[in-house]
Amino acid sequence: FPGVTQAGWQRMMDLSGRLEGLHAAPGLHPMYLARHRPEHLEELKVLAGQGGVVAIGEIGLDYYVENLDRNVQQQLFEAQLQIALAARLPVLLHIRKAHDQVLATLRRKRFTYGGIVHAYNGSLQQAEQFMQMGFCISVCGTLTYDRARKIRKIAAELPREALVLETDAPDIPPAGHKGESNLPEFLPEVLDALAALRGEPRELVASYTTENARRVLKLRTEG
Repeated sequence: FPGVTQAGWQRMMDLSGRLEGLHAAPGLHPMYLARHRPEHLEELKVLAGQGGVVAIGEIGLDYYVENLDRNVQQQLFEAQLQIALAARLPVLLHIRKAHDQVLATLRRKRFTYGGIVHAYNGSLQQAEQFMQMGFCISVCGTLTYDRARKIRKIAAELPREALVLETDAPDIPPAGHKGESNLPEFLPEVLDALAALRGEPRELVASYTTENARRVLKLRTEG
């Protein structure tokens, strides 16, 4: 599970070390620029080299929130990509209204370790470019809303090897829980929505989305 500020990293590491099935991904999220300090990047370098860390994230660019300094976001994003490159780790990407900018940055940094584009909201063409760079496309509770036509169409058309599921808890609850705090236990509702959109058995969708997550994050297969 991802980290968004330095303040939560230690608890994240503690939980992932104690609970089976939890894997740590520390990062400095672009929405919390005011909380980040230069020394946090140094701490992230140390964490990235430790066992138990499977990715760096969430990191990325957020152009939806107008008062977030884009230059500072870019510097922070590139610094964390460099840390991931040095540690040979994938990244978890947070992107809003900046997919082309993120793609350009990944190419410029020659980032080759892939990762997951979380709560995807870009275009099909952009998704295909991320896939070519080794990324999976993650879908969440948004998929359960009939009005979310763009992502529902994309999720129906992407190849199986591109898709993973996420909760994004406590945000983006499924349609049946609108107004509530999202919980991991609601994930089967996202699975059901994806299976229905693709016309595939839910057991098949559960199997290949799980395998995709294991592959892109380099997790050992259980059993």
